[in-house]
This record gives sequence, structure tokens and C-alpha cells, in this order.
Amino acid sequence: MENQKILHLTNNLNSQSKIPAVFIDKDGTLIEDVPYNVDPQLMRLTTGAIEGLQLLSKAGYKLIIITNQSGVARGYFPESSLVAVEARLSEVLAEGNLLLDGFYYCPHHPNGVVSEYAIDCDCRKPKPGLILRAVVEHNIDLQNSWLIGDSLSDVEAGKLAGCKTILIAHDHKPNLQMSHLQIPHHIASTLSRAAQIILYDEHNFQI
Repeated sequence: MENQKILHLTNNLNSQSKIPAVFIDKDGTLIEDVPYNVDPQLMRLTTGAIEGLQLLSKAGYKLIIITNQSGVARGYFPESSLVAVEARLSEVLAEGNLLLDGFYYCPHHPNGVVSEYAIDCDCRKPKPGLILRAVVEHNIDLQNSWLIGDSLSDVEAGKLAGCKTILIAHDHKPNLQMSHLQIPHHIASTLSRAAQIILYDEHNFQI
């Protein structure tokens, strides 16, 4: 019901002023995956991340992070720790002349030990709640937007929201039991390659 309300609001926005976005998973896509890490000093960008985001930014896409942070619900770190994480990401991207347009996280997990966060929410991927919230708050052109992530839950969230998707493959092998919502539009090895795919697909310029 909540997601339907968000979609209704989205449809009422002025389409002429909408801007496309690329929604980016954090751990394993934008930065190297260090499980449940909130220490800014341990954050390392993945190969090709800056180059890929620069291509997308120059092409006019907003750059928005969408990330599950169940460590909050599990009691591994307080929600306030994510402030420093966002600040560090903004700082690192600024070094590449990039602006982080949004940082959206879900602190919940239904099996969490912190009661405030131990809920079955609408924002934890593969549910599309965070994406839809960002669409409203940033007036995003969803049909021309993309989600890049390294898990099938990322792909499913992007498809449920209504944007195109790219799976960062790493060492993943095709899973014959995947649902149609988990089959990405494209597969790429790095964020840089994903950006090239997006630009080629949208005919912004030829690779």
C-alpha cells in the first residue's frame, strides 16, 4: 500500500522536469565488500568506480546510493554510524569531481535483535521502497533510470521499481532457479563497464 502511494505521487510529478538517475548498491558495487563495516578508513572504491560514475554524471544522470544496512537491526553498529559512511563516500567522490545526489539505506531486518529495527519493512531490498522514495524526493525519470548492484536482490528491487538493471557479476554463475524479477537487463564486470552499457543503450554517445 505504501509503495502504491509513492508511485501515485511519482505519476503526478511534472514529467518535463524529471531527471534520470542511476541507483547504485554500496557494498560490492561502489566499494569493496567488507561485511558490516562502518569504519570510513576501511572503505575502498571498487575497480573502475570513479571512471564509471564520471561517465554517468557527464551524461546527466543523478547518482544515488541504495543500500541495505541490516547491521543496525542486528546490533552490530548504531544507525548514527552511517552518517560518517555517507560523509566519507561524498568526500571520496568529490575527489573525482562527483556529487553524490542521495544516500538511502534500510536499517531493518525482520530477524534483528534491536526491536526498533526488527521489522518486515518496505525499504529492505529486494523491496523497492528506497528507490521509490528517492524517485519522489529527487523528481526522477524512473523509466529512463537504472539500478546497478551485485546481488539478485538488487536486480529484483530495480525491476519492481520499474527501472532497468545491471548485475555486477564478480564470480557469480547463472542460477537456473532465478525468477524473472531476478534476471538483469545486462551483466557487467565493473561499474565502469556498467556505465558504458548504459550510455550505449541510451544512445547518449557511441562507446
